[in-house]
Amino acid sequence: MPSLRKGDRKKPAKSASIYDVARESRVSVFTVSAVVNHKSHVGLKLRKRVEAAIRKLNYRPNLIARSLAKKRTHTIGMIVPDIANPFFPMVVRGAEDAAQKHGYNLLLCNSDDNPAKEEKVVELLLSKRVDGILLTKAAGEFRPSLRQMIKDVNIPFVLVMRTYPQLTKDAIISDDYQGAYDGVCHLARAGRRRIGLISGPLKISNAKERWRGFRDALEAKNLPYDPNLVVEGDYRIESGFRYSLSYSVTDLKILEDHTRR
Repeated sequence: MPSLRKGDRKKPAKSASIYDVARESRVSVFTVSAVVNHKSHVGLKLRKRVEAAIRKLNYRPNLIARSLAKKRTHTIGMIVPDIANPFFPMVVRGAEDAAQKHGYNLLLCNSDDNPAKEEKVVELLLSKRVDGILLTKAAGEFRPSLRQMIKDVNIPFVLVMRTYPQLTKDAIISDDYQGAYDGVCHLARAGRRRIGLISGPLKISNAKERWRGFRDALEAKNLPYDPNLVVEGDYRIESGFRYSLSYSVTDLKILEDHTRR
């Protein structure tokens, strides 16, 4: 069987360009561009001719070039603390469905609620020229250089579940105050007198709101506030179990002390 020499190797077929389509359909490059971008001013006859040439040549628009020309990438970045947290998959799925409905794709990143990692992820998304960012903000401030970069790039941010007014007032949040208030009231109606709170880090906006709702409900129900029953978790299931267990051990010690008296 004869072997192929180096010079005999078949070169891959060159992809058709917009100029090839223009020549094939005997129209200008601007007309081809108008058809590809679904502009309405091109007549039906010309449009059909261009579309036939596109099919014949198997033309594929250069999406990167189009994005640079339009200064839009049709991508949205989303930063969450931890996608393994059972709360966030449905939130991300909802965001992705809404984005795709409007012709956008979603780039998902995890910050692990770590401010340094969060800043790196924000920089990465800005370098990818995303058209906007959904952010669940970790505790702490952005460093001045990153704030300036965000200002220079000038893309919209929307905060998810947590507020950060220094960046934007646009936010999608739950009513954390009312949730904590209603939770305490429910326990009070059930006859509970010693009520504790496992919160998130109190530097984060929604943890602060839950703490406020907790305190106000205790006061409204004439229940005592015991600072020893308030601990800062990290919004992970493990911390909830850990601190719940510590509460149980404390209650057993209190019961033991009463028994000994």
